[in-house]
Amino acid sequence: MNCLYNLLNMYFAAKIRLLLTISIVFLFFTACHKDEEPTYPQTDRHDRIPADAVKVTPATDLYPPILHSAEYEEPVPLGPEINTAGAEDSPFIPADRDELYFFFTPDANVPPGEQVKDNVSGIYVSTKNGNGWSEAKRVWLQDPGKLALDGAEFVTGNHMLFVSARESYTGLHWFSAVFENNLWSHWEPVNFDSSYQVGELHIYGNELYYHSSRSGSIGKTDVWMLENVNGKWQNPVNITAVNTAEDDCLPYITPDGSEMWFSRFCDSSPAIYRSKRIDGVWQEPELIISRFAGEPTLDRDGNIYFVHHFYKNDTMIEADIYVARKK
Repeated sequence: MNCLYNLLNMYFAAKIRLLLTISIVFLFFTACHKDEEPTYPQTDRHDRIPADAVKVTPATDLYPPILHSAEYEEPVPLGPEINTAGAEDSPFIPADRDELYFFFTPDANVPPGEQVKDNVSGIYVSTKNGNGWSEAKRVWLQDPGKLALDGAEFVTGNHMLFVSARESYTGLHWFSAVFENNLWSHWEPVNFDSSYQVGELHIYGNELYYHSSRSGSIGKTDVWMLENVNGKWQNPVNITAVNTAEDDCLPYITPDGSEMWFSRFCDSSPAIYRSKRIDGVWQEPELIISRFAGEPTLDRDGNIYFVHHFYKNDTMIEADIYVARKK
């Protein structure tokens, strides 16, 4: 178990810090003309999954998620429109759109430097279809013929913030994009003050919540908040009510601003916690789902969507998006 803990700690810590220590420099490719309709590769993500990949199911899962709340039904994986034998990760449901965004890569054990060249790793979106979801489609956030590996998406209305490693840039950077004419376009870099060290984020009104290991953190990574006053982000505030000596990270704020959902290690693996805001004050968090459960997001009915990682012999096999429906 110590070996498993160390492996998970290294993996999770690297992920929640947004791989900020990675430095990737890409060669320039010939860009398409801006006045032409972009033509992207039509590669099917299912075709890029390794032939020997085995789809893990709840029946074969060695470490299934554990529910700790009577408010929800037992977690179950979403259908084949979303989940594959590859890795689905980082789910996000916008408050004002019936869509599910997530990150996909066909083989979780392939390093990012290779994922960026496979034409399928990146952000995908699915639309609510009755009680289910439509077949997921790739969200392109780079010109055809140019390299980019995008993730950590946050969407509100017709605007997106995302993290990207792409050619002409060294390391990872925040970008914005605009949805128009049924396409995401107009991506531009977002230059947060470097001292803020902004990790994966969620914006509620004029409040920006994110995780960081910046100076002043209580633990390995803490949840911080930036308040926007007159168009300017103020100095980060540590949300001490939810932070511990562990990694507290990946915050999500409900549309009414009354709850913060986030990830923290519990019993040697990622788990999901909830803090309620009462009279403007965040309360002591409660454990909701444990054991390889992280990055929570909620739909308008209050159902919890999260990523569940499958492990065997101390190795992550794949990952799926799960849902725990509100009773």
